[in-house]
Amino acid sequence: MNFRQLIISASIASSLTFGAVASAADIVIGVPNWPSVRATAHVLKVAMEDNLGLEVELQNGTNPVIFEAMDSGAMHVHPEVWLPNQVNLNKKFVMEKGSVRKTEAGVAGDQAMCVTKGTAERTGIAELAELSNPDMAAKFDTDGDGKGEIWIGAAGWASTNVEKIRAKSYGYAETMNLKEMDETLALAEVDNAVAQDKDIVFFCYTPHHMFALHELVILKEPAYDEAKWTVIQPTDDPEWLEKSDAGVAWNTAFLHIHYATALEESQPEAAKMLSQVALDTDIVSAMTYALVVEKQDPEAYAKQWVADNASTVDSWLK
Repeated sequence: MNFRQLIISASIASSLTFGAVASAADIVIGVPNWPSVRATAHVLKVAMEDNLGLEVELQNGTNPVIFEAMDSGAMHVHPEVWLPNQVNLNKKFVMEKGSVRKTEAGVAGDQAMCVTKGTAERTGIAELAELSNPDMAAKFDTDGDGKGEIWIGAAGWASTNVEKIRAKSYGYAETMNLKEMDETLALAEVDNAVAQDKDIVFFCYTPHHMFALHELVILKEPAYDEAKWTVIQPTDDPEWLEKSDAGVAWNTAFLHIHYATALEESQPEAAKMLSQVALDTDIVSAMTYALVVEKQDPEAYAKQWVADNASTVDSWLK
């Protein structure tokens, strides 16, 4: 497999908080908790402020919270909606309610499970299904309980729920402890494993800087098959895990900007710009590398990127 350079719990109180922020700015951009979306959010902020003269705020939020806030008018933009991961939210707010728009251009992304090159060489693992073998799983046991550990993503990511389904479908939910934790902490564990020649297996996706930092091996899986991919999110059914099955590889994902339909009336120039933004996997990966690995200040980086890519930004404004 070759990478192409990757719930509803929003309360009324949360929406009111976002609403207070929105009233102080022309545009509020929601920012979930993964690296590439932060980079894209800052670039969009600078592009709108510099070219449209708008006051733009960034506000942290989970995917469901941001969609609810776009629906209510408390937020206006989600910079990076992963599809099919967020297909349930896209269906509700874009296709059914029409309160949110999905832009046409999407950045290609992939999702899978990875090990480091050293891990592959030491353990001999090549396929994801091998983790259902207790003997293989034990090679990833770091706490002595007889089960291995695998990072499946951060809490609140739709992909984390899908990885629970995949673990059940492949059988390694019985042999591995499924770890949910902040991505920063999870990637620090990868760094430490590489430095100490320890074995580790973890969720991986592109666009992402991790592939520039380490030699990673993507675990092999049967090719994506729509007929074998039944994924229900917990927001849609309390028995989502029992009713879901996904024992094949992920399909290619596409990352789309979404924005509140109301922007077309309140800020038509902003809506037009957002509808024409076009990035690609390499660009987003480079942005993420600059922020996470080089630890550049996000706003300073975004200002420089917008200045250095004036022709690209201009194409969004035509």
